[in-house]
Amino acid sequence: TRTLKYIPALLAALQDLVMGSTLVKCGATDVGIQWAGWALSAAFRTEKFYDLAGSGTFILLAHLSRIWGGAAHIRQKVQTGLVTAWGLRLGTFLFMRILKDGHDRRFNNVRDSPGTFFIYWTVQAVWIFTTLLPTLMLNCEKRDVPLGTRDYIGWALWGLGFATEAIADQQKWLFKNDPNNAGKFIQSGLWAYSRHPNYFGEILQWSGLWLSASSVMRGPQYLSVASPIFVWFLLRYVSGIPILEKQAMRKWGTEPAFQDYIKNTPLLWPWPKF
Repeated sequence: TRTLKYIPALLAALQDLVMGSTLVKCGATDVGIQWAGWALSAAFRTEKFYDLAGSGTFILLAHLSRIWGGAAHIRQKVQTGLVTAWGLRLGTFLFMRILKDGHDRRFNNVRDSPGTFFIYWTVQAVWIFTTLLPTLMLNCEKRDVPLGTRDYIGWALWGLGFATEAIADQQKWLFKNDPNNAGKFIQSGLWAYSRHPNYFGEILQWSGLWLSASSVMRGPQYLSVASPIFVWFLLRYVSGIPILEKQAMRKWGTEPAFQDYIKNTPLLWPWPKF
């Protein structure tokens, strides 16, 4: 009887060991891929594979964590499938865009500096691991908790975010490819309700995935809420909105129409116009 009462504690310790081992292997794989990508990109002085390598690593780690974690509950299958769908769509879109444009303006002062380029690739490794952490932890979980409210709300948020990001990207793509819009800025479709609706969709997706994964979280695991917070912070204050807003102001800042758009359209969080 005394031995039996220690079994749950032993199983929990074993589970933590497996999770820790899987997270370490995923982190090492992540860093290895990004640094290999940096070496090739620095050698050829190109950023064309930066986003593709990032989205591909998301997909790979989601599936590897399921294999290494050794569990295959429905929640884990859905979560991994949603990450895969996100990575395939966004990775393909960004790769096609850079092939068409020939360059990414984020790297104008970077691609010829291997040291600075290395920082960008390393930051991408941190972004991948931090953003994917709730999914990695979920895929290491042996307990099969029945699906509940958090799962359905989380997946609904993901679906709304996926649709928002995909539609916004497509609207801007079609707008830019129309010769009649040369030199103009987009303010139609979803872009009439937010100046960055694609980023709003991105934040919704990772928030939804964390919410679903939280169904099986315990104690410190809830700190993985840093995932959607980190995505929001990165897009809002670091690599997304600040850069695009500065570029837009340099290009259209003196135009009354753009000043009116800035004044009447939310930066990120949309609201309906009546």
